[in-house]
Amino acid sequence: MDGPVIRSAVPGDAQRLLQIYAHYVVHTAVTYEYEVPSLDEFRGRVEGTLGRYPYLVLEENGRIMGYAYAGPFHPRAAYARCCELSIYLDHEARGRGYGRLLYEVLEEKLRAMGMLNLYACIGDPIVEDEYLTHDSERFHRHMGFEKIGTFHQCGWKFGRWYNMIWMEKLIGAHQSAPDRPTHGKDRG
Repeated sequence: MDGPVIRSAVPGDAQRLLQIYAHYVVHTAVTYEYEVPSLDEFRGRVEGTLGRYPYLVLEENGRIMGYAYAGPFHPRAAYARCCELSIYLDHEARGRGYGRLLYEVLEEKLRAMGMLNLYACIGDPIVEDEYLTHDSERFHRHMGFEKIGTFHQCGWKFGRWYNMIWMEKLIGAHQSAPDRPTHGKDRG
């Protein structure tokens, strides 16, 4: 039995990644997306991310068990040193340390790109229920993120309201004249 391997995603991984994500769309309020995207749409999302940011998969015994990726925090050029992170694990693979492994490698890659601020947008239950718990917030706190804001009753799914929180982690020194990040271009 091999240990977990983390590698860059490729568009051909989209079917397995979508299979993992579909569980969260259909059975949870972790994502506020209502419909499972088509394979073509999801592959396009993967390809779009790979063009600018790291998109990592964790495999164990040749099977993808989770993935994490970064994306733009905001399209304006002034935010170029910030990015938003997302992570999804096979729903039967939680509690094995896969999330920590993925985030550690992702953070290392983002630091090398010149990223300074990491953000996570997280569904947050008003009261924990069968669709959403505080597990994601606890995970991010464990990874060094801190809660910086709450949007109240902004997500409607499964016939009830959910909050959304932002969490932040600073991973680099904020110089008075920082180097330009190694991705993207000025999109004003």
